[in-house]
Amino acid sequence: MPLTLALKKMSRADKLRTMEAIWSDLAGNEARFASPAWHGAALQETQRLVKAGKAKFSDWEDAKARLRRKIVKVA
Repeated sequence: MPLTLALKKMSRADKLRTMEAIWSDLAGNEARFASPAWHGAALQETQRLVKAGKAKFSDWEDAKARLRRKIVKVA
């Protein structure tokens, strides 16, 4: 079933909320989907950076809030 969204008419906030809703739905069904081939390599690189003390992490809620503040400054 084709789905068309009026992306040009949506605000940036609406687009982000839509993306979050889609991501939440996909994450709820993750057992049905295989990870992409590049994902294993990306995880190994992240593990290497963690062991080397070069990785930086953020709480997901803090990261989203930081991104939203940047969007408000740009808009």
